Formats: sequence, C-alpha cells, structure tokens
Amino acid sequence: MTNETLLVDLGPRSYPIDFGTGLIDSVGQRMKAMGMRGQTAVVTNTIVAPLYLDRVRRSLEGAGFTVFPIVLPDGEVHKNFATLQHIFDHLLQHRMERSTILVALGGGVVGDMTGFAAATFLRGVDFVQIPTTLLAQVDSSVGGKTGINHPLGKNLIGAFYQPKLVTCDLETLKTLPQREFIAGMAEVIKYGLIRDAVFFAFLEKNLDDINALTPAPLLQVLHTCCAIKGEIVTADEHESGLRALLNFGHTFGHAIESLTGYDQWLHGEAVAMGMVMASDLSRRLGWLTGAEYSAITDLLRRTGLPLGIPKLAIDAFQDAFSRDKKVRGGRPRFVLLKGIGQAILTADIPEQSLADLLSSHTATERVQGV
Repeated sequence: MTNETLLVDLGPRSYPIDFGTGLIDSVGQRMKAMGMRGQTAVVTNTIVAPLYLDRVRRSLEGAGFTVFPIVLPDGEVHKNFATLQHIFDHLLQHRMERSTILVALGGGVVGDMTGFAAATFLRGVDFVQIPTTLLAQVDSSVGGKTGINHPLGKNLIGAFYQPKLVTCDLETLKTLPQREFIAGMAEVIKYGLIRDAVFFAFLEKNLDDINALTPAPLLQVLHTCCAIKGEIVTADEHESGLRALLNFGHTFGHAIESLTGYDQWLHGEAVAMGMVMASDLSRRLGWLTGAEYSAITDLLRRTGLPLGIPKLAIDAFQDAFSRDKKVRGGRPRFVLLKGIGQAILTADIPEQSLADLLSSHTATERVQGV
C-alpha cells in the first residue's frame, strides 16, 4: 500500500497528516526532516505503551532525539486535572524546556491531554500526534482541539492548539479491540452524514471490508474523513460557525457521557446514540425523511454500535445541554440534518419537541438497535 500525505492548510500553522503502514518506525526521521530536534516526552497510556512505546522510542532515538516516556492510566475517566498535573510534574521534574516536543501516542484521551499540556506548558511547546485508535485517526488527532473533562461537562476546559505532524499508522488498528474500532466508526459515519452523501453510500457498500481492515477502503476512510475535517478546520479554526457541524451527535452524546460518569460508554458509542437522537429530532421537525432516518439507523446497527439510550432524567439532559460549548445567549444549539450530507446548526428547537424526543428515546438498559 502506498503511503499518503494530506496537508491541513492553516498558513504558518499548517501541518501534514501521514497515512500508511510502518510509519511508527519512521516517525523519528520524519520529525527530523521537518526540522524538529532535541528532547521528546512521549505521552501514552498503560494499554498502548506495551504495544508501541519501544518502537516509537527506537525511532526517535535513532533520529537523534532524547526520549522521556510518560505513561498515564487508561480511560476517559482519567481525562482530568489530576492526570494533566501528572504530565506537568513529569515535564518539570525532568527539566523540560521550550524546545521540548510532546508526542501523543494513543487514542483521543491521550491526544487531547497531550495537546492541552503542550499548549500550556511554558506557554506553549510543539507536539506531534501518533493516534493509535480509529476514532483518533479520523477525528480527534486533527484540528487542534485539546482539553480535559470537568465533572459538569465534557471537554469544557482546553485550547485550540495545532500539532506539527499527525502520523496515522494503519497497523495500529490491528491491535485495537473490536469495541474500540466499532466506536471509532461512529465518527466515520458522522462525516458522511454532515458533509458527504457519496461517502455515506460508500460506507454502506464497503462496511464489511472496512471492518476487516482491508487496506484500500480503510485508507480511503481515513483520507476522506481527515480531508473533510481539514477543509472545515481551515475555514473555521476556532469554531465560530462552520466547525460546529463536526459536533453532530455530540451534544446528546456528551450529555450521556457526563451524566453516566464517563465510565460506562466509549466516546464513539455515546456519539452514536447522540446521532440517533439528532437524526430523529431532524425527522420530527420534517427535515429528514423516514427513509433517510432508517438508512442512518440501519448503518449504525450494522456497524454494531449501541443505539438504545440509557435511562436519564429529562431535566438532567437539559441541564447538560445548558453547559454545552455551543450555547449562545443561554440557548443550546444543536447540529441537525436537512438530509444525509447536509448538516445545520440551529437553536430554533421547540421545547416540547425536545422533551418528546428525550421521552421517546430513554431505555432501562443497553440495547443493540432501536
């Protein structure tokens, strides 16, 4: 398979996204060729470290970098101030300087926290993303959103801070647990829904090959998702409007994550539930046809994502919505669909329509399908 590169064009903050196989073993030379030098702190977690830390270390040291590993506990529940403080403690104890490069080796949690640490340590140091999950490769490693969770809401504390390089090695997906891969497919499907009906149809047709990690369609998935996100980020880096469309399903999904303590659902699973709710709300408002809604839920179901919504109080959901980052003037805004491939951001949602939606989608247990 031929390796590919996609540029996220942000002027002086532009950076390449590399796709291919064996890239972990050449990332040190890639960084050196881009002019990076000196100390690196590789931030990873207890799951990824045994799999890939030694290979990344050898690659970096072979290119002349000094390597200091920082191994974090695994899981969304650890995406908080305490873990961020652990990163800072390690950097300070090892006398890291402004020339230090942070390398995020892991999934979205590792990438988000490493990016936030890079944005704030010594008022900003360079960082590189080596995403090892599907979700991180197609979404969270690209675009410069960094941050941590707060008990009152997800990703409420953070910064926009772009990496210098994103390296997506498809081989890392071979060691990804099936549940994690399926969760990442929620973000993949999201891109078809918000921006590209042709891509949505491609997913419908090629789902089995994608799930089997067949290189050609898998590479097309990664490249298409990152191209869509790169285009949106280039047009709206700091989410003043267009970029908010990338949050389709996330307002509902983030509420589910925060209200269940960040330890019951993977992010992609919660996003899938959120996309079902946002799609159904679009249908109830007359913006999405019944056939389109069925196509969406059918693809999510075929992927293996959980679509039943956990039983949560309506007022708890509404309270969570009020803390969402898209709130303006005290009113929550939702990303909804005018059709597959056509997303909009709106605050014009009748309260009764939202209450009816929440009532109809609550369930007492985790279910597959709707």
